[in-house]
Amino acid sequence: MMTLCLRLLALVATILSSPQLAAQNADRPEPSEKRVYKKIGDTSLEIWIYKPAGWKANDSRSAIVFYHGGGWRGGNPNAFSRQAEKLAARGMVAFSVQYRLTSKAGVTVLDCVKDAKSAFRWVRTHAQELGINPEKIAAGGGSAGGHLAAALATLDEINDPQDNLKVSTRPAALVLFNPALRLKSPREEDAISPGAPSRATVSPYEHVKRGHPPTIILHGEADTTVPIQSVRDYAAKVKHLGGDCTVVGFADQVHAFFNREPFVWDTLKQAEAFLEKQALLSKDSRVTATNAPSR
Repeated sequence: MMTLCLRLLALVATILSSPQLAAQNADRPEPSEKRVYKKIGDTSLEIWIYKPAGWKANDSRSAIVFYHGGGWRGGNPNAFSRQAEKLAARGMVAFSVQYRLTSKAGVTVLDCVKDAKSAFRWVRTHAQELGINPEKIAAGGGSAGGHLAAALATLDEINDPQDNLKVSTRPAALVLFNPALRLKSPREEDAISPGAPSRATVSPYEHVKRGHPPTIILHGEADTTVPIQSVRDYAAKVKHLGGDCTVVGFADQVHAFFNREPFVWDTLKQAEAFLEKQALLSKDSRVTATNAPSR
């Protein structure tokens, strides 16, 4: 029975992460630098930094912190390297976070959330040397990474006790791609079940509150892993509490569609327009990077 359960979990993780894993095998832009934001025992967790041309430490730029998907079990910070490079070309400082994965013994979704928050606090704490405005840091992510980005604004009770809890994890805005927000589909529940105290504990939907950051959700209409109705429910709850949350549906597209061309660029264009609206991107920089590279 134990073997069967392990096989089932492996299958679920493969379903959740395989499009991203395949995409990660392709050539991706390299970050400007990699820094360690946290150590747990012998494990060092990195944050990848993508800097704009002409970056200086005394700048006061806007920023975005990305979290990769992979069912909390797999994935790599290069998942959002294309988006990070393009947003850096438009003047933002972009980050992509490595976090502990549940494929390692003893790691749970709670640890993923703790690492996500530690990374965001690291960026905000180091804002001055990173050349960014600490009040203009957005967050984004896909699938499980979308869950972690949303957790920054919702799951207040889950923190690494080693963090400085006085440093806020509330982003200036959220850019979410097929995010896992209610965790009620069979695939989501199976993926979070090992070690999680309860679905409600780690479900952003259950903890939405007033003051939620402005949010855009880019979602496949045909997603069966994270049904689009779940993010529409999330958006409705945010709006009911006075917030701004827009869901953009893509007809006939399944989970993780945003990793494939041309959707990686179509979704990025939507994200850029949203970030412009939030005054996190300058419209004057639009000429530099809104379109996909030649291919």
